Amino acid sequence: MIELHLLYASVVWIAAWLLTSLPRGSATVKYWIWVATSINFLLPLGTIPGRYWPRSVSWLTPRIALLDVVDRVPITAPLVAIWIVGTVVMLVRLYARARDSRAAATPMVIGLVRTRVLLPDGIERVLTREELDAVLTHESMHARRRDNLIRLIHEVSVCFFWFHPFVWITRTRLALYRELSCDEAVVQQDDLVSALAKLAEPLEPALLHATASSFIGMRLARLTRRERGTTKANAILIALFAAILLASAIAPVAQSEARALCIAEHSH
Repeated sequence: MIELHLLYASVVWIAAWLLTSLPRGSATVKYWIWVATSINFLLPLGTIPGRYWPRSVSWLTPRIALLDVVDRVPITAPLVAIWIVGTVVMLVRLYARARDSRAAATPMVIGLVRTRVLLPDGIERVLTREELDAVLTHESMHARRRDNLIRLIHEVSVCFFWFHPFVWITRTRLALYRELSCDEAVVQQDDLVSALAKLAEPLEPALLHATASSFIGMRLARLTRRERGTTKANAILIALFAAILLASAIAPVAQSEARALCIAEHSH
C-alpha cells in the first residue's frame, strides 16, 4: 500500500536527516545515505516478496497491526485525479528542463551515461592552472559517479511524489552533499578554495557567475574548516542507516503477516 510505504519511507528520511546532521562523518558517506533515501521513496525494499523476509519478527509485529491504522486513511477518486494531474505536470516540466540547453555559466558535467565536462569560455583567464586542475578534479568525480543519472532518478521521484515535502527537501540535501563529497576528492584543497572564491565573486561578472545551486558559501566554509570524516564515524553512520533501512523494509511485511495472523485467529 502506498500509504504504508510513504510512512516508512518518511521514517527513513528522518533517520537520514538526523544522521547526516551529525558533525562527524565524511560528506561522501552522507551523500550515499541521501541517495539511498531517495531511491527508497521510488523503489521501496518493502515491495520485495514476503518469502524473502523473516516469517516472524516479534518486535515489528504488534497485536494491533499498524497496517490496520493506515487502512483507515481514505483514498478517494478526486485525490487520485489530483495526483495524476500533478504528476503529469511535473513530468512535462522535467522534460522541458531536460531539453533546455544553455551555455555553461559555471563548470558542469553534461550527459547521463556518456558524460563530459563543460567549462565556461574564458575560464582560464580567471583561474590559475592549479585552480583549474582542482575544479576539473571535482567535476570529474561527478562524471565518474554518474551524478547526473542519480539526479534524474530523484527528479522522477519528485514527479511522482510531488505532494511530499520530504522528497523536495531530499533534492536540496542531495545537491549539497553531491558537491561536498566531490570536494573531498580534491587533494590540493587550497587551490579549490581559491577557485571557488573567484567563482563566487568573479572579476568578470559577464564571463562567470556562480549559481545558488553550487552551495559555494557552504563549500568554502567546510573546506576552510578542513572537516574530515574518520573511518570509525563513517562505519557508525553506515551501520545505523543500514539497520534503519532494513527495519523499514521488513516492517511492512511483518505488519501484513501480523494482520493475516489476527484474521486467521478470529476466523477460528
